[in-house]
Amino acid sequence: MTDLRCMSFTAQTNRIIVAGCQKSMFTIDIDKGIIIDKLHTDYNYTIMKKSRYLCGATDTGSVNALSLNDFSVVKTWKAHGTAVNDMDARNDLLVTCGFSVRHLGSPIVDPLANVYDLKTLSPLPPIPFHAGAAYVRMHPKLHTTSFIASQTGQLQVVDLMNPNAINLRQANVSFMLGIDLSPSGEALAINDAECAIHLWGSPAKVHFNEMSKEAEFGDVAPRPPTLDWSPETPLNMIGMPYYHDRLFSAWPSHLIFEVGSPPPQVDQALIPYLRPAELGHHAPNPKKTRRYQVENTRALSSAEPALIAPKFLSEKAREQSKAQSEGAISDAAEALAGAKINGETDDDPLLKYSNVEIKYSRFGVDDFDFRFYNQTTFSGLETHIANSFTNALLQLFKFIPYIRNVALHHAASSCIFETCLLCEMGYLFDMLEKASGQNCQATNLLKTFSSYREASNLGLFEENLTNKSLSAAIQAVNRFFLGQISHDFRMISPSSDDLDHRLATVASESIRCMFCQNEIVRPGNSLVNELNYPAIDIKQARRNPAFRFSNILRASIERETQNRGWCNYCRRYQQVAIRKSVHRMPQVLMLNAALTNPICRRLWAIPGWLPEEVGIVIDGGQILCFEGEDLKVRVQAKMPGLVVYDLVGLVCEIDIPEHQKAHLVSFINVSISSREPEAKNKWHLFNDFLVTEVDKDEALRFNQPWKIPCVLAYQVQDGRHAMDDTWKDTLDTTLLFRDWSLNGGRPVESRVTLSEEEKPTPGTPVALDTEFVDLEKAEIDVKADGSQEIVRPNKSGLARVSVLRGSGIREGVPFIDDYITIKENIVDYVTQYSGIKPGDLDPRVSQHNLVPLKVAYKKLWLLLNLGCVFVGHGLASDFRKVNIQVPKSQTVDTQYLFFHPGKNRRLSLRYLAWAVFKEYIQEEPADDNQGHDSIEDARMALRLWKKFKEYEDAGIVSQILEEIFREGSKLGFRPPPRNGVPTVLSRPGTAVTMQNNSGRNTPSTSDVVGAAASAPATPRQAFRRSIALTPSNGSFAGPGAGDFFSGSPLK
Repeated sequence: MTDLRCMSFTAQTNRIIVAGCQKSMFTIDIDKGIIIDKLHTDYNYTIMKKSRYLCGATDTGSVNALSLNDFSVVKTWKAHGTAVNDMDARNDLLVTCGFSVRHLGSPIVDPLANVYDLKTLSPLPPIPFHAGAAYVRMHPKLHTTSFIASQTGQLQVVDLMNPNAINLRQANVSFMLGIDLSPSGEALAINDAECAIHLWGSPAKVHFNEMSKEAEFGDVAPRPPTLDWSPETPLNMIGMPYYHDRLFSAWPSHLIFEVGSPPPQVDQALIPYLRPAELGHHAPNPKKTRRYQVENTRALSSAEPALIAPKFLSEKAREQSKAQSEGAISDAAEALAGAKINGETDDDPLLKYSNVEIKYSRFGVDDFDFRFYNQTTFSGLETHIANSFTNALLQLFKFIPYIRNVALHHAASSCIFETCLLCEMGYLFDMLEKASGQNCQATNLLKTFSSYREASNLGLFEENLTNKSLSAAIQAVNRFFLGQISHDFRMISPSSDDLDHRLATVASESIRCMFCQNEIVRPGNSLVNELNYPAIDIKQARRNPAFRFSNILRASIERETQNRGWCNYCRRYQQVAIRKSVHRMPQVLMLNAALTNPICRRLWAIPGWLPEEVGIVIDGGQILCFEGEDLKVRVQAKMPGLVVYDLVGLVCEIDIPEHQKAHLVSFINVSISSREPEAKNKWHLFNDFLVTEVDKDEALRFNQPWKIPCVLAYQVQDGRHAMDDTWKDTLDTTLLFRDWSLNGGRPVESRVTLSEEEKPTPGTPVALDTEFVDLEKAEIDVKADGSQEIVRPNKSGLARVSVLRGSGIREGVPFIDDYITIKENIVDYVTQYSGIKPGDLDPRVSQHNLVPLKVAYKKLWLLLNLGCVFVGHGLASDFRKVNIQVPKSQTVDTQYLFFHPGKNRRLSLRYLAWAVFKEYIQEEPADDNQGHDSIEDARMALRLWKKFKEYEDAGIVSQILEEIFREGSKLGFRPPPRNGVPTVLSRPGTAVTMQNNSGRNTPSTSDVVGAAASAPATPRQAFRRSIALTPSNGSFAGPGAGDFFSGSPLK
């Protein structure tokens, strides 16, 4: 060790690598404090940073990317002319600053900060910084944000993916020596030549100690003096000797007693309500304990009960491969039972009302076990989307048959308005029904909701909830949703009153001046009614009929009020009386609970106060409401004009201080929307993606202070089980047979629009591939121990959709190839993989056929509901990002067709193309302006499916898979280089040299007797053994040894 300059952690967290201006590097075990290995190097390193690679800066201005496995040099860049002054690497990006030699021969600071992509090992456009880029740090959480500083104190905050978005600051320093960021990313430290440290941060988030003290270091223990032993020497002068036997001073536990009691912890819920007094502070008693009850403060404070997050699916798969447990109850059922989801154990009954949170592994959200939270056939909604607090209300709408029918019929119409909320509801309801218990996400609907300026002005978005209660917000959203879907319905059917008949209370409003008795009448229709509570004497609430729900409902619909208003006859403001006359009640009665008074809250706490059924009669403009025994008597008497309403469900706010923050859930009677009559009503709790059955009494009980009703929905009893699916027979498919363009761009020459004769029928195969761009990078939290946790996954936007014919004389010819306009900011076009370049999605400059997301989505939705079978590679990920649910019976995924259950590996489309056809696709581009072609990928997936059927017909699927995987293990499951010697599969009949001109590896139709030449009629006929080849279906039965080694069955 002669001149060590730098060090860095390796892939193993307990080891570091140390290097410098010498010809050797050392690997050190920091736990044991010993040198593990000595490595030879030809470079002198001055700086090291660890990311995807170990990045080392040399004393000549170069930067080497070293492999974390064997520390070999993978890539070298000449970063700066003279030396690298500073650099930083995080995730996939590396940024360097340094010196270069200019005209006079003396080195000066480079005016550019160089940027490199560690994923592709290629340089990116540098960041200009005219003051001279001397120091750089990457933000620990915002992956593309970088801090670049000059020696004179100028600081630039820049997004590496968008260098035009910069933020300049000036530090008050004479000469800067370095910068650094806190691990949270909220604080910045600058040190200068005057031996001062400047601390920067947001005053709202970071508070620095202004009265700093000198750092305290541990005292060096002096060597104890030599002590002479003697009988007079006190024992406390003698150090504790090493011992192996139990000491006499080790008292047994039953002889040790605790005296006194630590003070109890202050309830955190009281902190906001504390008020100063003469002695200390005081707050209202929350009454969480009984009178004279004393807390045992010596008891170990356990964490608040919460649902323990399940293991990731990848973890379960690894465990199952190690040990197969026979007859054991599943982890999901076990955990749900232990968490008292069904209310049958002794654990906390409130766990099912807790906030649920998605955890992310390195495989993303697909690795999260949603079935842990939902064992029913009803799908939940995910929470990692903006404005997902509306999930509970969307679930309630979905289970109201009349609203569900209107939304689906509207979605099946010719509507292509980009901001149509009613269409998005139809798509979401269809997705929830097709999912049958699998989790879904309302991404497209919430994106449309977020685009409304009126909703923003009303403060209905998630960012406005800091100063508004959830219950008030969801009731305002309920009014907005109903008003907007009514508007959307009239855009397509302006003369139809079907929606008003289902949702609107048709009434007229009379306004009478109390002074001159002049009266005017105007329409008073309403889509949602706010409950209007009278002045309540809680002692009389149980006996006084005026406080019954039915009477409050009647008063709320008629709503007689007095207030000041303008009188045209008196020509001045007068006291006016306002009264509603109801002419027609809707089939769906939507109510906002409007609970703002704590005294009114006590009405809901009365057991059975909220009825499951109410009856309404209109009599001369006035309404009569009945419930309970009164309703039964009138039903038996067949009272004319009586309409009985069933309670479909309600949305509630759950605010348990011990269980994180407040959130919304819905309780829904799922029997009303069932297709077949059921013996009794079944109530379910929908807590985002946690769905479980609950008792009716639990759903309608409000005596707990943490459960606040917000929105109620009643529907006429005649509409029970009225699930109308005739929309599937009236699908407006015009969009599939017409060109639609936003910019008049030309589609690819090979694209041929579908003709009316080619209209898809159930079982028609189509090949699909999609491309995406990144709208937000993943947010990763780096913990103190260096481990990383994904807080929020990256957000993708659909950029291109290509759909090809899967059969017929035009098989393989695309009929959809649309580029999609994206209004959000694009942080990365990922051109190398998507083939999308900047400008391709801009209507002003793009040469491609651009369409809105609504048009592209509707085309796929129409193909889905026409019964098409989608063929592709890795379709599950595509469908999730597109936000569409496709049943397994309509999916052919070549990723699972060519899956060997014994190998536990999925093959890439690129390798399969080479292994089966000896063709190269998705090749590494010569520059960054090329990438995948979705038409090429979709066509290759289609050809692989056809080839798989040939293998099936020949009965050689098992042999082919064995050969593909054996050859793949030799090549690292990547195609060999073009200029190398091609590796030939050892057995004839597999992916070997083709001797015919058909492009197939099996003999032509003329060579095989009875081989089918046409596409099968149904997916089941298409691949009889495809189910046996999916990863979830048992063990792999390989061929016998004799058959395998005797050559190809096709020989």
